Amino acid sequence: MRRLWWLLPLALLASCAAGPSARPAIVVNDGEQPGQTTPATGPRPLPPLSEPKNSLMRWAPCGDEITDRLAKLTPPAELRIDCGRVSGVLDSPYAPGRGTMRMQVLRVGTGPVPLLVVNDIDGLPGTLYAVRLAMSLPPEFLTHYSLVGIDRRGTGNSDAVRCVPEEVRAKLVDLDPRSGDIEPVVDLARTAGQQCTLTLESRLPALDTWRTAADLESARVALGMAHLHAIGHGEGSRVLSVFAERYPDKVGRFVLDGLPDPNEDPVVAMVGVAEGADAAFSAFAEDCARRACELGSGARQALTEVLASNEFPLAPGVVLRGVFAALHDRQSWPALSKAIADARSGNPDGLSAFADPVIQESDALPATYDGTLVTRCNDTRGRLSTAQLAATAKDWNTRYPVFGGLIAQWLAVCSPWPVASHPVTQPQAPAAPPMVVLSTATDAVTPHSGTERAAQQLTSAVLVSWQGAGHGALGTSACATAAANAFFTEGTVPRDGTVCPP
Repeated sequence: MRRLWWLLPLALLASCAAGPSARPAIVVNDGEQPGQTTPATGPRPLPPLSEPKNSLMRWAPCGDEITDRLAKLTPPAELRIDCGRVSGVLDSPYAPGRGTMRMQVLRVGTGPVPLLVVNDIDGLPGTLYAVRLAMSLPPEFLTHYSLVGIDRRGTGNSDAVRCVPEEVRAKLVDLDPRSGDIEPVVDLARTAGQQCTLTLESRLPALDTWRTAADLESARVALGMAHLHAIGHGEGSRVLSVFAERYPDKVGRFVLDGLPDPNEDPVVAMVGVAEGADAAFSAFAEDCARRACELGSGARQALTEVLASNEFPLAPGVVLRGVFAALHDRQSWPALSKAIADARSGNPDGLSAFADPVIQESDALPATYDGTLVTRCNDTRGRLSTAQLAATAKDWNTRYPVFGGLIAQWLAVCSPWPVASHPVTQPQAPAAPPMVVLSTATDAVTPHSGTERAAQQLTSAVLVSWQGAGHGALGTSACATAAANAFFTEGTVPRDGTVCPP
């Protein structure tokens, strides 16, 4: 059954979404074919800053589909925001080098040098994340750079993935991760995969990190930059590391904030996430007690009571996804403590609001679950049997009682999928210039141990470790933010192994 999905007759799709301009920037060949690199004997020096030349971008006021989402972030009125489009190549395995991928980009700030921002596949669309990040950086930073957020392929307003039937998605997320029963997860994942194959056709295997890295090269050309300067947040950092592997002579100044574990064994990589997620909840509980929140010193007990309640309207899987999503953003922790307190009193609204972006779709935005499912399964090489999955779920539920079962479910949902044409490699980027990797000691998404391994693997990477908690250090840790600022604006490479206080 696994192999048959990919043997269905497929027709190449070239789908477009409405944007602020009817004529997006058209990428032209500037001397290299996709995937080619210029030979080098070792790491390149950090390139100098330069302003764009021959930019193909057409910036315009953002349309309603963007401004409505921006309103929820409440950016200050003086923050200039414009929108545009970049066209890349779909590059499906069924039509290599052909097809069109149109991507939404958003520019925030007035600095002359564009700095691309790439976010997690399951987080805010990159356009919105760039605005939120701009609001947390020193104002003078935006006099040097303008942040250019990109909705990566299959997300946000970049031909977003909508392929899992609503009822199938609802059943998948409702399953109680603590039960350890893996067979229903695998069965539903098989149905989801079949429907995604029928809906997406040849686009399905083209939604992965390898091809997303090529989209960044399309963005570089469209922006008129000799070198790409960029920030990767969480799993978005992996896209930048793959870009550095594929296009080392196009790498400018890269900051990778929370680079994921590069291990190709999904169990090894994901066990760190389970451990990090539980540690992050413990950090949240300690923070809650310290600031005398609604839960006092009983955050863990309150969550246990909510999960055990037969009267609570949200299924345990939805509750855990809501809590996990809220842990990503340190600024959301006060709202999370209130949401858990309200849930203990029978009010599900707060937790539901955190979980809704993952599972609920609207005309304006897709559920992030679909794009995450397709990209993660296309990126991963390892597949486990049902017996192995059941054993792993049982073990992780014991060792990591809050989120162990939820993380184990991500191993299960990919088990029926075939291995795609370009599973994520382990980038070393030996010819790329220095890159700064930021890690966070207690990170629910990209734990420090995995980020440290990834940094060690990248030839020219230097590691700056923040001893705090949350997902990502940039804009949260003053020390890590200062190191990144000096790297971007002055070309100062921090000392490898720098440690920032909590």
